[in-house]
Amino acid sequence: MNPLDATRDGVRIQLHIQPRATRTEVAGTFGDCLKVRLKSPPVDGAANAELVRFLAERLGVARVDVELVAGHSGRRKTVRVRGVTLGEAETRLGLATD
Repeated sequence: MNPLDATRDGVRIQLHIQPRATRTEVAGTFGDCLKVRLKSPPVDGAANAELVRFLAERLGVARVDVELVAGHSGRRKTVRVRGVTLGEAETRLGLATD
């Protein structure tokens, strides 16, 4: 199952987060989610802020275009990203299949 879905103005991404990692990176898939390792700890919103920053940079959009819509305090999160197509997101996150 693909962790990314196309929306009217961008994509929705299902994520599984691993905080306190050695570095921030995409680590493949985890079930029906995209696994992202975050260097930040899950304290005072630091991991959520790092996630938004990382996804915006990786997908080539502004931070305001990345919205955390579910899972603010859990490991499983849903993010909506405006201004990027499904194909672009898959390529930039390393999920593109030939």
